[in-house]
Amino acid sequence: MKKDKIIYWAATGLFSLMMTMSAFNYFTNPEMETTFNHLGFPGYFRIELGIAKILGVIALVLPLVPKGFKQFAYAGFTINMLSASVAHASLGDGAAAILIPILLLGILAASYIYYERLLKNKPTYVV
Repeated sequence: MKKDKIIYWAATGLFSLMMTMSAFNYFTNPEMETTFNHLGFPGYFRIELGIAKILGVIALVLPLVPKGFKQFAYAGFTINMLSASVAHASLGDGAAAILIPILLLGILAASYIYYERLLKNKPTYVV
């Protein structure tokens, strides 16, 4: 159980840190606007996605958030990571732009697997 908890928090913490840094860049880094334009997304989408990432991180890291909201955050991040990878691949961007979201998806999957494992092993446990 302790190992599961450590793996869960390590994966969740790492993923949440990356998403928080990503959201911060969406709001402050002018290169992100260029990247979104390159991908064909409207300017407002960058702001919406940044806000969604912050809300998703909050849902993942706060223990008092109900399971349904956490699962919604996991689903949203999964769609985001897959979409980012596909968008970069469709434009022929470099391997890093395509593979980093897939790597982050793997970290997110570990977080989700261990979240479910913790709930299964101790039904009254609040992560």
